[in-house]
Amino acid sequence: MRAILAAFALAALPLRPVVAHHGWSSYDATQVLEVKAVLSDLEWANPHGTAKIMWQGAKWDVILAPTARMENRGLTRDMIGQGQTVTLIGYPRKDGTKEMRIERIIVGGKTVELR
Repeated sequence: MRAILAAFALAALPLRPVVAHHGWSSYDATQVLEVKAVLSDLEWANPHGTAKIMWQGAKWDVILAPTARMENRGLTRDMIGQGQTVTLIGYPRKDGTKEMRIERIIVGGKTVELR
């Protein structure tokens, strides 16, 4: 009886799309980008931080790490906000979307590994 109830409870859960999140496989790890820019529209949020930059004449989305990981590794919101120039090192999306997944960030002479 418990097995039947458990199966019914699982069947009642909403199904998640297969590609519910960015999925790291959608980024091209063979193309390492190193970009010096000022972040705008910074969102210090979970599941990960995000921001935007202007690069190569276009606005790019920047995917950071979860806030707890960034803070545990010594990166704070104040360090990368308010017009601070940063160096971003990461990978572009394979499909050409103007988005990059950031592996490390350099700010004020400090390098922080995000992954």
